[in-house]
Amino acid sequence: MTRGFGIVGTGVIAAMHADAIATLPGARLVAVTDVATRAATAFVEARGGVAEPDLDALLARGDVDVVCVCVPSGLHAEIGVRAAKAGKHLVVEKPIDVTLEAADRLIEAAHTAGVALTVISQHRFDPGLIELKHLIGEGALGRLVLGEASTKWYRTQGYYDSAGWRGSWAMDGGSLMNQGVHYVDLLRWCMGPVTEVTAVCATQAHQIEAEDTALAIVRFGSGAVGTILSSTAAFPGFPQRLEITGTEGTVIVEDGQIVRRGFGAGARADGGDGKDGGDGTQPGTAADPAALDVSGHAAQIADLLAAIDEGREPAVNGRAGRDALQIVCAVYESARSGRTVILGS
Repeated sequence: MTRGFGIVGTGVIAAMHADAIATLPGARLVAVTDVATRAATAFVEARGGVAEPDLDALLARGDVDVVCVCVPSGLHAEIGVRAAKAGKHLVVEKPIDVTLEAADRLIEAAHTAGVALTVISQHRFDPGLIELKHLIGEGALGRLVLGEASTKWYRTQGYYDSAGWRGSWAMDGGSLMNQGVHYVDLLRWCMGPVTEVTAVCATQAHQIEAEDTALAIVRFGSGAVGTILSSTAAFPGFPQRLEITGTEGTVIVEDGQIVRRGFGAGARADGGDGKDGGDGTQPGTAADPAALDVSGHAAQIADLLAAIDEGREPAVNGRAGRDALQIVCAVYESARSGRTVILGS
């Protein structure tokens, strides 16, 4: 069965969704809409489909089964709720929204409407993360004791100036909410729930409302500890990095590939796999937000389609998106208050 997709918002990330849809035999792009009508027209001229004049017109189409929400982050819940009420399944770009209240509205709307909801965390489908999760599950690392997530990317002032919502608290958040949230999700996915956050944030290299550098110490429910670092001020930009350490070994992932691993006493900790860690001279998305690999998005959208057919939850559901957002919000709250934040459910 081929399902029709509609895309709301035709900015940089929408192209990734369209390209991912084009790779899937069970999916086709039907329509797009954007408040910038010229952008929508140019988008369909390049990728096919129909440019609808507004969201209501797109949602009224019977051949649109799934809606990709690619608008600014602070509008994700607003658009998603409307789509859910229209009976459309949902692919929502990260983060799920910028507040927990908005996330809860969206999750409840999808549940009430009986539609599937996935929040983009495409790196869960990267080969290195799949292998790492398997190693953790089979106990190869022993009891987990330390988890570290690092996003040291670079964005110019021009990137933030390109749209008024970028770097704003209401619509975007800063480096952690926009760029670092991917590896926040991966850290929680590997290490389990976070119970405490102590953080500092700073705006050091850009003229924006939110932070461009965030640093946090976290404690997990298991008793393990960890760190989260996110910055868009790290020239020229470096691979995103996840390090998971247990009592029996350590695995280091960079940009979705395992680059170092070591198991047991005396094991070689420098046993590389996939690629060298590199020196950041070819940083890809670390410096260019459009330099994304389509395979992760395609895999996640394929999982959503399978979930619809099988009547199950997607691998990355609304709750997973909320969990990552909760950690980001706790980092911001701790930085503002100067105190440790205790996370509830």
